[in-house]
Amino acid sequence: MAAEQETAPAAQKTDIKSHIETRDTFGRHLGITILEAREGYAKASMPLDERHRNGVGLAHGGAMFALADIAFAAAANAALGNAMLNVSTAASYIKAGKDGPLTAEAKALSNGRRMAVYEVSVKDAHGTLLSQFQITGYRTDAPMLGNK
Repeated sequence: MAAEQETAPAAQKTDIKSHIETRDTFGRHLGITILEAREGYAKASMPLDERHRNGVGLAHGGAMFALADIAFAAAANAALGNAMLNVSTAASYIKAGKDGPLTAEAKALSNGRRMAVYEVSVKDAHGTLLSQFQITGYRTDAPMLGNK
């Protein structure tokens, strides 16, 4: 029984990782990879190449937002219940991003039956904090792994 309990979370991680990486075409276009995902926590990575830079050659705020949003989605939906969607985001851009890859770490601050609040930090290759997001999520009635 203990072995079953240890392997169940790994199967969930693989399912949400696979689900996002195969079905989120924008995330795939940006090269976002889910590094780790469990209920209430996720870590995702994105290269920093010409697709992700703004007109002055720095990490584009929209690319960092997308990375944060996908890390939130992995953490908020890792249990594979009904889908939780981002309904509101507050973003603070703290420092210019120059060196990739970028990494986002999402952590649940509160996780209720319908509503949740997550904090997502985006850092560069040196571990420097570039941006901070607070994301409010709403749990829908639709299953996470529903229709294709």
